[in-house]
Formats: sequence, C-alpha cells, structure tokens
Amino acid sequence: MRYEGPIYRPPSEADSLLIQATVGCPHNKCTFCMVYKKGPPFKVRPVKDIKRDLDEGASLYGDVVRTLFFPAGNTIAMPTDELAEICVYAYEVLPKLERITVYGSSKYIHQKGLEDLRKLRESGLKRIHVGLESGDDEVLRRIKKGTTAAEQIEAGLWVKEAGIELSEYVMLGIGGKERTMPHALETARVLNQIDPHFIRFRTFLPKINTLLLHQIRKGRFKVLSAHQVLKEWQVIIEGLDVTSEIHSDHYTNYINVSGRMPGDKGRMLGQIREALTWEENRFRPIYVGRE
Repeated sequence: MRYEGPIYRPPSEADSLLIQATVGCPHNKCTFCMVYKKGPPFKVRPVKDIKRDLDEGASLYGDVVRTLFFPAGNTIAMPTDELAEICVYAYEVLPKLERITVYGSSKYIHQKGLEDLRKLRESGLKRIHVGLESGDDEVLRRIKKGTTAAEQIEAGLWVKEAGIELSEYVMLGIGGKERTMPHALETARVLNQIDPHFIRFRTFLPKINTLLLHQIRKGRFKVLSAHQVLKEWQVIIEGLDVTSEIHSDHYTNYINVSGRMPGDKGRMLGQIREALTWEENRFRPIYVGRE
C-alpha cells in the first residue's frame, strides 16, 4: 500500500484500514490548518492504483477489516463515478467490511449535490466527516473556509437525506475573543438545523505554517483562555436542540465531554460547570509542542 503526503484520519477511525484515494486538499486555504500547506498539491489517485492497494490490504488484513477510511483531506471531491467504483470494489475484496468513510467539506459536498450523494450511498459510502468549524459567517470568512452557514446547512441535510451518516466537527475558540459569542450562538443554530448524527468538538490550537498563527503574533487574533473556551462550549451545548451523539475525542480539548442529546445535556453542562471552577493552571497550555 502506498501513501503520499500527510495522512490524517479522525480518532473514530483508529481501527479502520487506510487506503489513500486522494492526495492533499483541493481547498487548502483554511487559515488554521497547516496539514497540506507545504504540499503535495491535490490530486485524485488512479482507480487502478487504489484497487491495487485494496487488494494488498485485503491480502494482509481482509478477514478482520470492518471499517475503511479513504484519505486524504477532502476525498468527497473525487469524481463521483470513481469514488463509487472503489467503494463497490472494497466490499468485494473485504468480506467483513461494514462501513466506508471519507472526509468531505461542505463546499465539495454542495458541489456533489443530492443525487450524487445518493449514488455514493448506494455504492456503500456510510459516513462523511465534515469540518463545520463554525456556524458564524464572519468567522467562516475570516478563516477562509470557502463556505457559508447556509451552504453548510444545505450540505448537511443532503448528506442525511441521502442516507449517509454525518459527523460534524466544531472548533472551539476559532472565533477568538472578538467573535466568541457569535461563534457559539450561530454554531448552535446551524447544528440545530442540521441535527447531524455526530457532533465532535475540537479546540483551536495555534499551528506552525498557518496564517492564523501569524495573525496571533501580530496581535490581530486573541486566543481564548481555557475558561473562555469552556464558557463558549457551555453556550453551544445550552443552545443545542438536537438528537446527536456528542464527542470530544481529541487531544486539543481541555476536558472530555460526551453523551447523547437531549438526555445527557444536563450531565454534560454539569461537567463544563465543574471544570470552570478549576484553576487555569490545571489545563494544558495554549500552545502544545511547536507553534
């Protein structure tokens, strides 16, 4: 099996077989993301090469593979017929395969449209991981996400209507101190309209080789403290009226908050309120590792 460029997968795909379908990210403009800033440029791998890697994966792990993830950063941007073809083939060569998953931003889901999403579901695509980041249009503009709240809502609803599981990622603190409240309120509003199967929280962490770190150093973006992030999180959870599973399965978060809405809402808010009573020095530093 061959891999080119950075290979990232969601924590929930830790047990998945990783077969690279695309290289890089076709957008690659988000101000907070450093993953593909130094390349390689986005491209779709030839179907024959992907199938060859699936064959190799099947020969090595075929009897135990139940979940499959197709990196890289925005595989939903792959031509629909080609993505459908490799999904179908994967089920043919992996006899115990139950789920195929990809990353896909709302921008490229929106370009696909509902009918193409239905075709992908019929071919065996079961889940899409989407970086919502924020429901605030001003925050989305500033971080150069390439989409709007309205487009994110429509894309999310299309994914669900097509019968594909939807996992939306929210980035706490991405609005900075200036936009923390609009970010929290608008993110809750957008999530309520989508009601995704999963909501996964991440906390903004400044990274090297990003425009946002440059803005921080120039004083144009103020990073939230741990308590400010927790208060933002509290506002989002308070505003949610969904049936989603909530997860915070990432090292960037200050605490682990998880549960099923709406039943676990009170318990999760209690966890956040408890953490707000702790001293700031109990939490990780704002910067982790190299800036």
